[in-house]
Amino acid sequence: MTAQTIAPAIVLRPARTADVHAIKNLVAPLAEKRILISKESVTYFEAIQEFLIAEIDGEIVGCGALHVMWEDLAEIRTLATTDTLRGRGIGRAIVEKLLVNARVLGVSRVFCLTFEVDFFLRSGFTVMADQSVVDPAVYSELLRSADEGVAEFLDLARVKPNTLGNTRMICQL
Repeated sequence: MTAQTIAPAIVLRPARTADVHAIKNLVAPLAEKRILISKESVTYFEAIQEFLIAEIDGEIVGCGALHVMWEDLAEIRTLATTDTLRGRGIGRAIVEKLLVNARVLGVSRVFCLTFEVDFFLRSGFTVMADQSVVDPAVYSELLRSADEGVAEFLDLARVKPNTLGNTRMICQL
């Protein structure tokens, strides 16, 4: 019998409040590289029900969130994996599950802001040229949101100083 290397299984589960510290630790190196924006702990606690956690052998190795913006529109946020395990399918597993969750919620389009264009292209996303995907009446309603992700989706001038230079992408479900 020959030795065989078996890849450890990625377990996806809803986040719990006890995971906030781990989420912040996953985000921290990406925030230092200006890939993600670090948030205050309270922001993560307020959105904990939106987060999905990836574990391998009980260790948290990734996270991602699905934030509903409108009846048919949501955003994938805070997608992060451990540096040493990047490229091993953790991010893909999280995105696939978040897209399933979006379908269950009745969302038909999922938006993201990313530097990882090729990654999201492989997951069915396309680069957004403009906001023509949003009905003008919905656009005017979304303008009332105080959420920064909504402002970034709408490409509003007030978020321009905070924009990291990433690409706006969308996936039709």
